[in-house]
Amino acid sequence: MKLWKFSIRRPKFTIVIMTLLLLLGSVSLTRLPVQLLPDIEAPAAAVVTSYPGAGPSEVLSDVTEPLENDLSDISGLSQLTSQTEEGSSIIIMEFGYSTSIDDVENDIISTINQTELPDEAGQPAFLQFDPSMFPSMQLAVASSDEEVTAFQDDVADLQQELSRVPGVASVDESGRIDEVYDVVLDTDVLQNNNLTQEDIVNVIQGSQMSLPGGTIVNEDEGETITTRLLSEISSLEELEDLVVTEDPETGETLTISDAGEVAQTTEDQDVITRLNQDNSIQLDVMFESEADTSETASLLRDEIDDQLEEDDFSDLNAAVLYDEGEFIDEAISSVMLSLIGGGILAMVLLFAFLRNLKTPLIIGIAIPFSVIATFALFFFTDITLNIMTIGGLALGIGMLVDNSIVVIENIYRHLSMGKTPREAAADGTGEVAGAITASTLTTASVFLPIVFVTGFVGDLFAPLAITVSFSLFASLFVAVTVVPMIASRILRTPESNLEAARKEKWYMKRLAGATKWTLRYRLVVILITLITLGVGAAGLAVTGVNLLPDSDEGTFLVEIEHEEGTLLTRTEETVAAVEDEIDGYDEVESYLSTIGSSSAQGGVTSSTNTAEVIVTMVDAADRDVTSFNFIEEIESDIESVDEEAEITVQAFAQAGFGGDPNTFSFSLQDEDNDRLEEAVADVVTELEDVDDFRNVETTLDATSPELQLTVDREAAREQGLAPAQIGASVLDATNGVTAGTLELEGEDALPVNVRYPDDVLSSQQAFQNILIPDQQGGFVELSEVTEAEEGSAPPTINRADQEPTVDVDVRYAADLTLQEAGVMVQDAVDDAGLSSNTEYIVGGDQELLDDVLGEIALAFVLGLTFIYLVMVAQFESFKYPFIVMFTVPLFIIGVMLSLTVTQNPLSVMVFIGIIVLAGIVVNNAIVLVDYINQLKERGYTTPEAIETGVQDRVRPILITALTTILGVVPLAAGFGEGTELIQPMGIVIIGGLISSTFLTLFVIPVVYSFFDKTTRNMNKKYMTPDGRFIYQRDIIAQQSSYEGGESSAASYDTRSEQRGTEEYYTPLLPEEKADVPEEKRRPDQELPRPEADPRVNADDNVPANRSGEEDIVDEMEQLLQRMKEKRRQNDDTNNDRNE
Repeated sequence: MKLWKFSIRRPKFTIVIMTLLLLLGSVSLTRLPVQLLPDIEAPAAAVVTSYPGAGPSEVLSDVTEPLENDLSDISGLSQLTSQTEEGSSIIIMEFGYSTSIDDVENDIISTINQTELPDEAGQPAFLQFDPSMFPSMQLAVASSDEEVTAFQDDVADLQQELSRVPGVASVDESGRIDEVYDVVLDTDVLQNNNLTQEDIVNVIQGSQMSLPGGTIVNEDEGETITTRLLSEISSLEELEDLVVTEDPETGETLTISDAGEVAQTTEDQDVITRLNQDNSIQLDVMFESEADTSETASLLRDEIDDQLEEDDFSDLNAAVLYDEGEFIDEAISSVMLSLIGGGILAMVLLFAFLRNLKTPLIIGIAIPFSVIATFALFFFTDITLNIMTIGGLALGIGMLVDNSIVVIENIYRHLSMGKTPREAAADGTGEVAGAITASTLTTASVFLPIVFVTGFVGDLFAPLAITVSFSLFASLFVAVTVVPMIASRILRTPESNLEAARKEKWYMKRLAGATKWTLRYRLVVILITLITLGVGAAGLAVTGVNLLPDSDEGTFLVEIEHEEGTLLTRTEETVAAVEDEIDGYDEVESYLSTIGSSSAQGGVTSSTNTAEVIVTMVDAADRDVTSFNFIEEIESDIESVDEEAEITVQAFAQAGFGGDPNTFSFSLQDEDNDRLEEAVADVVTELEDVDDFRNVETTLDATSPELQLTVDREAAREQGLAPAQIGASVLDATNGVTAGTLELEGEDALPVNVRYPDDVLSSQQAFQNILIPDQQGGFVELSEVTEAEEGSAPPTINRADQEPTVDVDVRYAADLTLQEAGVMVQDAVDDAGLSSNTEYIVGGDQELLDDVLGEIALAFVLGLTFIYLVMVAQFESFKYPFIVMFTVPLFIIGVMLSLTVTQNPLSVMVFIGIIVLAGIVVNNAIVLVDYINQLKERGYTTPEAIETGVQDRVRPILITALTTILGVVPLAAGFGEGTELIQPMGIVIIGGLISSTFLTLFVIPVVYSFFDKTTRNMNKKYMTPDGRFIYQRDIIAQQSSYEGGESSAASYDTRSEQRGTEEYYTPLLPEEKADVPEEKRRPDQELPRPEADPRVNADDNVPANRSGEEDIVDEMEQLLQRMKEKRRQNDDTNNDRNE
C-alpha cells in the first residue's frame, strides 16, 4: 500500500508518529551543544625546543637543523616550516587531511627523543594543535587611581574563583608586577675582592638548604629517627649579614650588604596593560575542549558579576574584551531569527497565492515539523548547533514547503475535476510523488560530495549539507503523509472548476502565447539565452575573489611598532597618544592597551618596542557604521599620532580563518641567503610603488641591534674556559640569577634576585669589565676572552622545507579583493626579475583559497553527476535528465547580478551557494518535464503537452520558487551579528533562483522540443504541388485538431489560411478516442468520432486527392501508426496497473 494512502486511511496513526518525532526533536534541541562553527581539524603539530643563552644562528645549527633532518622522514608530512629565534626553536609540521595526528604522534615523539642535541638544550616538546589553546574569553580588571601592585592580589583571588567555573580549563594573567628581594651588586667591591656574581649566588644558596642527614636509633623508644639539616634565612637582616669572605689574618668579613644593596622591590616591568587608560591586569580564559562554549561563557559572566559585588572585590571593575560565547549566542540568535522570519514570509506568500486559510496552514506544517525533526537527527549524529547548521535550516526554510506545495496544488486540481477529497488526496499525491521524491533526491545529492570532501571545505560545510538533506527528507515525509491526510479531511470540492477558470485569466493566456512563440522561434530563444549566459559568465569572471566574507565582530586592533631596541617608556608614550585619539569616539565602548608584549588570540610576543590596542565597539544596533567603515574613517588620524612609530589599524577577526584581514601573504625561498635577501629587496621596492598597497612587511625587517661577543678561543683556552661557560656567565649578568626564596614571617615567599646595577647593563665598557671565574679558581674580565662588536641580526630565522625563507605580508586597500591583490603582487614579483633559483610561494589566505577552490570544483562536478544519475533512475531515461540539466547554467546571470548589486565578491560561501543552487533549480524542470511526459501519455501531442504543462505547472513552480526566495531573504539581508558569514549564500540563491525560474519556463520547453522526435523538426517545410510550403508544426496541429477539440482546430485553420495551403494539404485521419481510460483522458478530449471530412472517401477512408501529396501523407500515416502503437502500449500498461 502506498504511504499516502495508508496515511489517509490511518490518520490517528499518522498523528502519533508525527507527535513522537516532534517530542524527540524538542528534547534533542535542549541537549545539543552550541558553538560558533563546526569543529575544523587542522592536521598540524609543533615541536618546541629551548636553548637558553644561544643566539638564532646557534639555535639553528645545533637544534633546528638536526630536528628538521629527522622529522622530514615522518610519513604523511606535506610541509615542514621552522622559526628559530634567540633561545628557542619552533618546528611546525603540516600533514595532509588524510593523516591523523594521533596516528603519527608516537613516530614524532620517538624521532625527537632520538635526535642528538646539545646538553644545554631542553627536551623537545610535542604540541598538537587544539582550538582550546586559544582564549575563549578575555577580560581586563582595573581599579581607578591605584597602581597595579595595590590590587593585583585581589585580581589573583578573582582569578582563582573564575578558574573554578565548570568548563573553564585555565585562567592566565598578564600585566602583574611581582615583588622580589633584589641584591644589586657593587662592581667595584667585587673587583677589589676578586668576587663574581656566581660567588654571591653560591653564598645565598648555601645558607638556605634542607638536607637529609641519615637515621639514628632511639633505644628508649625502640625506633629509628630520620635526621635533616636545616638552614633558613628568616629576616632581611640575616640575608644582609651573610658572610661572603673572611680575611684569615685580620678576621675582617665581607657581607652581602657590603657586596651590594639589598632591598624589597618590584621586578622590572616588561608588560604594561591598561583598560581605558587605567592600569589593569588582563585575564585570558581558556575553556575545556569538550565544554559547551556558549553555556560556559554564560556561567563565567554570571560568576564575574557575582564576584564583583562581593566586598573583597568592590574596588575592582572588569570589562570583557572578547567573549566567544556571547558572539556565538548573538550569531545563532540572528540566524534563528532569519529562519523564523523566512518561514513567516513563506507563509504570507502562500496566503497571497492561495487566497484561503486552510491550504497555507496545511502546507505550513512542513516547516516546524521538518526543523524540529532535524534536531533529533542532530542529536543522534553528534552534530552541534552552530552557525552553519542553523544557517542550513535558514537556507532551506523556503524549500521545506516546496514538496507540500506541489502536492496540495495537485490535490486541488483533482478536486476541480469533481473528485471527492479522499480520492483527490490519494490521486493528487500519487501523481506527483515520484517527481517530488526525485527533486528531493537531486537537491540532497548535490550535498553528498561535500560530505566526502576533505580539508577545510569538508569540515566547514559537511554539517550544512547534512542539515539541508535531513530537513528536506523530513519535508518529503510530511508532503506524502501528513499533507494528504489533513487535506482529505478538511478540503472540500470547489463549487466551480478552478482549473478552467484559472486558464481563462489574462496572464495565463499571455503565458500560453509566450510558450507558443518560443516553440515557433526556438533558435531566437537559444541565441538570447546564450547571450545572457555569456554576459553572466563574463561578469563573474571579472568579479574578485575572497576566501571568506568579512565578519563585523565589533572589534579592531591598533598595532604599534618602534625600531628594535626602543625603551618601554617610549613605546608607552605612543600608546598614550593613540588612547587619547580613540577615547573621543562614541562608537568605542572600551579599549585595552598592551605595551611590551601580547597574548591576543593565544599568540605571545615580548618586545619593548611593540604594543597593541584592542578596541571594542558598542553593539551593532547602537552604531551606524560597521567596524570596517569605522576603521577607514579613523585610521589616518591614528596612524599619524607618532611619526617615529609604524602604526596600523585593522579588523580583529577572532573567529576568522587564514591570515590577517586585507593582507596578502607570500614567501620567497632560496638556498643562497645573499641572493634571497637581494630578491626580497627588489620585490619590496616594486611592491612599495603600488598605490593600493598600504604597507609591506618582511621577516627581514625585524632586525634588532645587538652587541656581538666573539669568543677568543685561544685566550679562553688559556683560562680553561669553554664558550658555553662564557655564554652562561653573560646570560646571568644580563638577566640576573635567582638565588632562592625568602619567606619572612607573615609574608609571602619572594625570590631573591642577584643582579648587576643598571649602569653596568647600560654601558658597553662597564659590561665588558665584569668578572668571570676561570677553572683555576681565579677570575678574568669578559673583555679578555671576547671581542665586542656592534651589529644587528634578525630575531627570527624562517625556513620552509629546510631552505631559508623570507615571509612577506602586503596589506592592501579595503576595496580590493584577495584575488585582485594577488594579481598585483604577482605583477610586482614578475617586474622584480627574480633569479630562477628564487621561488615565489603564496601563503596565508591565498594558499588556503587555492586548496579550497580545487575541493569545491570537485564537489560541484560530483554533485552534477549525482543529480543526473538520480534523475536517470527516476525517469528511466538518459534523455529527459539531460534536458533537465540545461537549467543549471540558467542561474549564472542571476548570480552575477545579485553579487554586483550587493557589491559582494566571490568567496567560498558564494561557491557553496552555487552548488546549492544546482540542486534547487533542477526541481522546477523535473516537475515540468515529468508532467509533460504524463500529458503525452494521456494522448496530448508534444506541442500541446508542452503548452499545457507550462500552464498547469507555472503556478506551483512560481510558488515554490518564491517561497524559497522569501525564506532566504532575512538571511540575505544580514540582520544581526554573525550572519555575514553565510549572507552571500542567501544572496546568490535569491539571484540565481529568480533568473533560472524565469528562463526555465521558456528554455526547457524549447530544449524539450529539440529532443522529442515529433517536434525535433517542427519548423521543417514541405512543398505542395503549386510551390507553396506547409510546416510540420501545422501538420501536428492538424492532427491535434481531430484529437483535441475546436480550440486546436481553430488554431490550425487560422494558421492554414494564413499560409494558403488548405486546398492542397490533405488532413490526416481522425483517431478513435473512446478507448482512452478515464483517469488518463485529457480534460478537453471529445469522445464521439468527429464527422467525416468531405475530402475523405467514406467507404475506404482514403484521401480523394492524394495523387499530388503521396509523400506527405505516407509520412504522416507512418507517424499515426506509431502513435496508435504507443497508445495501445499505454492502454495495456494502464490495464495492468488497474488489475
